[in-house]
Amino acid sequence: MTIADLPASPVPRLSRRAALSMLALGLAACAAPPPVEVVARVAVVPGYEQVEDGAFTIPAVPTELLAPVNRRQLVGYRDDDAPGTIVIDPYARFLYLAMDYGLAMRYRIAVGRQGLGFRGTATVGRKAAWPFWQPTARMLARDPEMYGPYRAGLPGGLINPLGARALYLYRGKVDTMFRIHGTNDITSIGLATSAGCIRLFNQDILDLYERVRIGAPVRVRTRAESLAYEGPIRATEGDPFAVATAIAEAEEARAAPRL
Repeated sequence: MTIADLPASPVPRLSRRAALSMLALGLAACAAPPPVEVVARVAVVPGYEQVEDGAFTIPAVPTELLAPVNRRQLVGYRDDDAPGTIVIDPYARFLYLAMDYGLAMRYRIAVGRQGLGFRGTATVGRKAAWPFWQPTARMLARDPEMYGPYRAGLPGGLINPLGARALYLYRGKVDTMFRIHGTNDITSIGLATSAGCIRLFNQDILDLYERVRIGAPVRVRTRAESLAYEGPIRATEGDPFAVATAIAEAEEARAAPRL
């Protein structure tokens, strides 16, 4: 099963020379094109092939969804987070796993309404393969027509909205109800969505799941941090993410105590 561009471990420990060499080469050795006759039949981006995972077969991700920005990759990382820290940028829609020597593994994400509302820090309190999913009482109240048929929950599987793996975020012993997970809607990756937390391609959550340990710190960037590290956000008119952001900021302002 090919799920990672690097050997999976909680936080890979690389020599500085090896790490910088991989960054400079763009992991070219792992991205060698398949034989011409295979390419002629099916175009598959390395790392996003079909995966056999237990009782389930995860389909390959279509190449049209894998623009370079949407592929996981080892990148230079300018922040000072300790290796093993997950950093979520809900505005630029990236997730970083900090590594040694100023590097990080970067994953493209989709951000749902719940994900947009999460602020601050947490830790990975639990991990699950092919997790069970059940809509919350708030989801049922908000949209009974959509979520009502699933009030008893869904077992793990390809139609489950949590996808192949899930990381459950806690503050102390309290479940924040915030999840980093796979998806059954791969077309959403890189976009804002009406529901959900932080979702990745199933191939990417498989990779992240193997690298992350229980207790790993997680933090969410603010808009100011996102602008500082990722540059201006070029939101088009009517972009649902921009609209959702405006709504969230307005609600936050209303909830803030007045001086």
